[in-house]
Amino acid sequence: MPGPLARAQRRVCRGRISPQTEHRLFSHISTNWRGRPLVSHQVIVELIGATRTRAGLRVHAELDRDSYPLGVKVADRELAAVPLRRHDWHGEWNYAVLPTAA
Repeated sequence: MPGPLARAQRRVCRGRISPQTEHRLFSHISTNWRGRPLVSHQVIVELIGATRTRAGLRVHAELDRDSYPLGVKVADRELAAVPLRRHDWHGEWNYAVLPTAA
């Protein structure tokens, strides 16, 4: 069975990261920026990007400057149609979004 790092690396897809992998990285990221003032988006991105784990995982981070509309409502029906593969452990938090047929 592959170790946690190998499993985490498989979860990265199209520049995005799964909620489970994000959860595992959060403690490393927050330890890395502990005690440092988060004065700008650039500082935050640089601190996240400087994060390393003992297992050898290196984090890459970029600031997304795209604009996204506010207040978008998603109907329960639409949300239920998103293809998810829920993990056995806390599937409400840990899941993979599957590709949809175009």
